[in-house]
Amino acid sequence: MACYLTTGKHMSIYTSVFTVLLLLAVTAPVALGFGFAGASAARSSVAPLRWFGKSYIALVRGVPDIAFFLFFVIALDQGIEYLRHKALCRDWSEPIRQGNDFVVCQAAKMPLGDAPQWVHETYGFSLAVLTFSIVFGAFAANVLFGAMRAVPHAQLETAGAYGMTQRQIFWRVLVPQMWVYALPGLSNLWMVLIKATPLLFLLGIEDIVYWARELGGTKTSRFTDYPHGDWRMWYFLALLVFYLAFTRVSEVVLERLMQRLTHGQATSGGEAQRKAAA
Repeated sequence: MACYLTTGKHMSIYTSVFTVLLLLAVTAPVALGFGFAGASAARSSVAPLRWFGKSYIALVRGVPDIAFFLFFVIALDQGIEYLRHKALCRDWSEPIRQGNDFVVCQAAKMPLGDAPQWVHETYGFSLAVLTFSIVFGAFAANVLFGAMRAVPHAQLETAGAYGMTQRQIFWRVLVPQMWVYALPGLSNLWMVLIKATPLLFLLGIEDIVYWARELGGTKTSRFTDYPHGDWRMWYFLALLVFYLAFTRVSEVVLERLMQRLTHGQATSGGEAQRKAAA
């Protein structure tokens, strides 16, 4: 069994675990950045910015994730290739749209056909990060927008009475205090993001779900040195344990972060800490 679990193909599933963790580590701050920008735009006093922020939140949240992944990645990929085609292949005379096919010159392909494998993988991973960030950034924007509105308005007025500018009020009063209201919603969003990582297969990335299905399927001696029956149940059971363990670790970290944020705050959590200390 030890030899079986350390074959070359099994190293791929271990690598895919790192890919999933890397995706979460990169996507979480990028999505939070999208969310913060969207929430700031939604509460802006400038009408076009406010319309853009609210439209971003409403449109992306209203589209099913799987539909957005399928549409956005294809549209973005074809958009990049179209711009490269117009810039690099000016002598091209054939139409780009040929029936259901999207045809551009070889120089406009993203990535190029003769590019190393790591370039293809990096390009696919970058598209995945951008797609996940835009989708979950809209949900984060809605959470942060509500958290900004939850900060007592009297505190903002008091800061203004002391002569602080709107910029100072935003960064020194509103933003530091909104996190305690935003963290519960962001915690749920983090859990949903973890559960959404199996959607990577839609973007052409060989994730742990892909390899669990591939390695767990029936294998004969014609295809492998270790033939076996249908072991997919055991592989997916291992994935279940992995996701449950990762979720539990996340809950512990988020709970400690919540305790740190509520310390000294005029919230129910802060009041409970004061009573416990007394």
